Amino acid sequence: MGMSYSTAKWMAPTSFLIDFAAQQYGMLSTPNMKTIHDRNLSFFSPQPFFIAGFFFPQQLFQLAWLYRLYKLDPKKPGERSELDQMVDFVPYYSVGNLCIATWMVFWNAERLDISNIFVVINSLTQLYYITAKLPAMNTNSTSSILTNIVSKTFAGIGVLDLLHNGSVAFAKDQPATTMVKALTGVGFGLASVASDWIFGGCLVYDLVALAVGQSALDGGWAKLLGAYAVGSAAIVGAKNLARPPYNGPNSGYSKTATDEIQDRV
Repeated sequence: MGMSYSTAKWMAPTSFLIDFAAQQYGMLSTPNMKTIHDRNLSFFSPQPFFIAGFFFPQQLFQLAWLYRLYKLDPKKPGERSELDQMVDFVPYYSVGNLCIATWMVFWNAERLDISNIFVVINSLTQLYYITAKLPAMNTNSTSSILTNIVSKTFAGIGVLDLLHNGSVAFAKDQPATTMVKALTGVGFGLASVASDWIFGGCLVYDLVALAVGQSALDGGWAKLLGAYAVGSAAIVGAKNLARPPYNGPNSGYSKTATDEIQDRV
């Protein structure tokens, strides 16, 4: 493990507080983040209230995750393995919070080209973690459940941020081309095939947010995005019903020797 327990226990909440303060600045400053949104529209502009509606419950899950990170004791063998997985996520979590906070500063300054840099860093960081580092969820472990929810929702909204900020930074006031429409369908379709319920649900949410946002700009594109959302939901549902993705009862998860020892302890 690359980070100590003590470092993780102050770094994660500090990054959360910095991000939370930046979000308050973004909402309360003049111009605020919605004003900047309304002045800079493109073919991937979502309905902005969908983003606010996503972050409120997501922050509640973050608080629950942070509480558990602080509460678990590495001196107890039964808790140490859970804590190790949480600490492994802390660097990615902290980078994400700091990138989002910095993004807010440049977004409200209407330097969308610079804000896009931090969106790209955050989104790619979170996507890397959930695809290359995150263990499958163990439904018998609260820590595993919370880590999966927090990391995958970070990555899920990161996909929307990547599309949104990139389009308004470099294609402001432009309609979706045939290539954009085709790549959007293919990209979300392939991502849905590889997704569990959590990240897949975020992809569907992203598409609905885009469809609603585009309904006032390009009705045909909005309807196509809505159809993509339905298709993505069908793919995610069929795939995960056929093959449950999580470690837990009836999921095909078999304990390792280490798990069994920890249970006895």
